Amino acid sequence: MKTVILPGGEAVPALGLGTWHMGERGADRRSEAEALRCGIDLGMTLIDTAEMYASGGSEEGGADAIRGRRDEVFLVSKVLPFNASRNGTIEACEASLSRLEVETIDLYLLHWPGSYPLEDTLAGFDDLKRAGKIRYWGVSNFDTSEMQELTAVAGGGECATNQILYNLDRRGVEFDLLPWCDARSIPVMAYSPLEQGRIAGNRALAEVAARHGVTETQVALAWVLDRDGVIAIPKASRLDHVRQNRAALDIRLTPEDRRALDAAFPAPTSKRPLEIL
Repeated sequence: MKTVILPGGEAVPALGLGTWHMGERGADRRSEAEALRCGIDLGMTLIDTAEMYASGGSEEGGADAIRGRRDEVFLVSKVLPFNASRNGTIEACEASLSRLEVETIDLYLLHWPGSYPLEDTLAGFDDLKRAGKIRYWGVSNFDTSEMQELTAVAGGGECATNQILYNLDRRGVEFDLLPWCDARSIPVMAYSPLEQGRIAGNRALAEVAARHGVTETQVALAWVLDRDGVIAIPKASRLDHVRQNRAALDIRLTPEDRRALDAAFPAPTSKRPLEIL
């Protein structure tokens, strides 16, 4: 398993398990937990969830998957911005801990910038760290200017990651945000690295996939994984999709492949607003 180093020095899998849209149907809870356990078995031991996903249902489903296996998993969850006052951050985290049936969340993120001062949210994160309820904190959906504002706040330099939308078709962050994070050794977590499956259907992508004998989505995931300092967290609720995602790690894209994909999905040549799903 390829790994990415967090600013604190800890290595985490470069390929994890997303859970957005999981937990929305009770009938799917068992199969979703099985998919997550399959991913853990394959070394994809980073699980990303949030209090927002299915109004906590995703976290409850995650608890099913990791029960008895907590020590194997690096667990990520998020606080909604309208809960992110100092006390609200603590209360939201405690609710997530209860739903996840764990004592500690490894990495706790502010889901997107909100109206509460960052100083208040960071104070809540610090309280949670000192209480042993979280180990690291980070942010999600922060553009370059917002990251600059964050790191200017006392303690803001402790940010462990920025989780953003990033895939072959959403490359705007390569112009300034990714270089900014790279220069400060802040890894990026790429959510929707497969554009929720919609990325398939491009001719160049199909041709690269045919050369390797794999699927188009596997090539798209391999492209994200090929970049250093990026953690991909695709959601897969079926066992075959989990296994296909893991197999993407073994794809070695050639210079010819990269040129073809760059031509079909051009890198940005100017600043673009941060895209959010």
